[in-house]
Amino acid sequence: QVQLVESGGGLVQAGGSLRLSCAASGRAFSSYVMGWFRQAPGKEREFVAYIRRFGISTYYVDSVKGRFTISRDNAKNTVYLQMNSLKPEDTAVYYCAADKKSSGTYDYSEYDYWGQGTQVTVSS
Repeated sequence: QVQLVESGGGLVQAGGSLRLSCAASGRAFSSYVMGWFRQAPGKEREFVAYIRRFGISTYYVDSVKGRFTISRDNAKNTVYLQMNSLKPEDTAVYYCAADKKSSGTYDYSEYDYWGQGTQVTVSS
């Protein structure tokens, strides 16, 4: 079993930055693909980014490309999401997730473990 705990959310003005962190328990962290998802009120959960096991490959949804960066530190069992040039439409609860089977996917149903989420609010 893997436990994921997100932190770093908050309220920021449009154009600002936040860095989200997700700390994982357990010794198998480096073997998981790690993803970030978000869910705005009244909307479905949306894929944001994932990073493969050794951080060599990353993948982003088009709406965040060039603004968000996903990274991981396997020695610290932590994955990060650096968010720059934030927009009001980025407002959502952000979740990190761990996938122990695939080589990377944007399909949230493929992820095995989830954190509790952290709120990001971007004011205009």
